[in-house]
Amino acid sequence: MKTSIDGISDKISSLQKNLEKIIKGKPDVIKQAITALIARGHLLIEDVPGIGKTTLAHGLAMSINCSFQRIQFTSDLLPSDIIGVTIYNQERHVFEFKPGPIFAHIILADEINRTTPKTQSSLLEAMSDRQVSVDKITHPLPEPFMVIATQNPMEYEGTYPLPESQMDRFMMRIRIGYPDTKAEKEILLSPSSILQPQSLAPALSTEEVIYLQTLVDKIKVDDDLVEYILSIADATRKSLKLRLGVSPRGTMMLYRAAQAFALVDGRTYCIPDDIKKLSIPVFSHRVLTSQNMEGETENAEGIIQEIVDGIEAPL
Repeated sequence: MKTSIDGISDKISSLQKNLEKIIKGKPDVIKQAITALIARGHLLIEDVPGIGKTTLAHGLAMSINCSFQRIQFTSDLLPSDIIGVTIYNQERHVFEFKPGPIFAHIILADEINRTTPKTQSSLLEAMSDRQVSVDKITHPLPEPFMVIATQNPMEYEGTYPLPESQMDRFMMRIRIGYPDTKAEKEILLSPSSILQPQSLAPALSTEEVIYLQTLVDKIKVDDDLVEYILSIADATRKSLKLRLGVSPRGTMMLYRAAQAFALVDGRTYCIPDDIKKLSIPVFSHRVLTSQNMEGETENAEGIIQEIVDGIEAPL
């Protein structure tokens, strides 16, 4: 395993450097996005317009030599526009399935919360089982398969809140945040063509992504770290500040995300800091606060942080 780790360090580093060409001053955000990719997870990027949500999602897709589809979510988008539709072939006198854009390795669901809940729900089977069912026929999706969705905060006009079942399918929800002054100056002085995702050359092949995903399963997680994850999850279910705690799917997601985070960091084993750093992006969108909906995202993240701070990490 040590040889494998040594062999992939350069690959992961090249992927990080590739994304840093268009996302300035956000190495931690880039690391989280790569973690979700190799953990076989889906990624939700939430922030105000103009921060670089679409650029990060598109850049990650362009950095992998595999098929890519961008779907712009709008209020009039239909489930068939995503999954595909069965039509009658008059020449052959048979019904044929015409696959939609979901049949690609990397899907960019841009502004996912601008479409109706019915259309949002069309992604559930694809994200959970990596397949879609149309007219009682199941169609497998390619491997690797990842949905990278962007969304504006809920208070923006023309948005529909994602249902809990949809949110739970995302391994991580991250926010990019404003760049610091130095990074923003670099953005201003860089030629616009260099900052476009289309300018990126692939840093990983499809086979290499799949290989990295198989290595994640080999990352060691000690029993005391497993108990640490379970303690955090249990605390969310008992907290009086939360009316919905983390589901078992959430604990599974944190476990695998921690393994992937360790791999990205060049280790064959997890440490408590992996779990501390990932608890908010993995757990905060899976809980509901006991307060009003206004400001719920910030409250949820603060509550998760309080829970993590209140539980002693294993040595």
